[in-house]
This record gives sequence, structure tokens and C-alpha cells, in this order.
Amino acid sequence: MLIRAGVLTLSDRSSAGEYEDKSGPAIMEELAALDIEWARIDILPDEEMLISQTLSKWADDDQLDLILTTGGTGPAPRDRTPEATIRILDFEIPGIPESLRAAGRDHVPTAALARGVAGVRGETVIINLPGSPKAVREGIDVLKPLLIHLIQKVKGDPSECCS
Repeated sequence: MLIRAGVLTLSDRSSAGEYEDKSGPAIMEELAALDIEWARIDILPDEEMLISQTLSKWADDDQLDLILTTGGTGPAPRDRTPEATIRILDFEIPGIPESLRAAGRDHVPTAALARGVAGVRGETVIINLPGSPKAVREGIDVLKPLLIHLIQKVKGDPSECCS
């Protein structure tokens, strides 16, 4: 199954060219074994409305199957990725961020502070990942066994889920 996907890095410093984005490329490296066409890749500042507008455009106009964001999920004042994402979702899938936080806590206790969300807009799955390359790699390990099945279900696959 070919997945049309996008990676959106949210970072004031990376968007200003002050810091090299390593998390966005880490997502693509970790998912290289899947059949993914990376249709959109961008870096934006931590501006809530701009994030929401971009996610909406990628889902509605570009009709991506999957959007993975990285960054802006912590408790800092400018970390607004979860709010920007929730604003445009049709519904949330709470088990995904719960699983990401639980897996992250096995590596570092502060993973419990991550506020990322996951959900669906139209037929697009949107998942927030933390901003560090290490956390991204750990998060992708959680997502790999879920992504194809999840995307198929969102697109209307009527087959029964395996137990």
C-alpha cells in the first residue's frame, strides 16, 4: 500500500535557520521500509494558526494519508502543536499518544510531559511526535505496527480487525 505522507517540523529556531532539523529526517529514515511517498515536508515556527492552516491544507487539498508532526508538544508556552491539531481534527485517537507516552517513559521519565495528540481529519491520519530525534525514533517504533492498518481503516476498509 502506497502511503502519501507529510512531515511537519514545528520549531521557532529551525524555521529561522538557527538550528538544523534532525527530527523530520529521523521520521523519514525510520519509516524507510514502508512504501511512502513523502509528498509534503516543511518546517514552521510555533504559531498555532499557521500550524492548523497547514495541517488542514495538507489533509483537505493535498489529500495526504498521513501527517506526522514533530515538535511543539511539551509544556513550554510556545508549544502549541496539540492545540493546533485538535482544532482541525474530526476525531481523536487517544490510544496512540497514550502508547507513545508509555513507551517513552521506559526511556526517560519526562516523556510523561509530552502533550501530543493523534486523530483523523477526513481520510488523513495526523499524529504529533515530540521534537527530539531520539523520541521520534522511539515513537516510530510504536507506530510502525499500527500505521498501515490504521490508514486502511480510516479509508473505509470494512474487514474485521485482528484480535
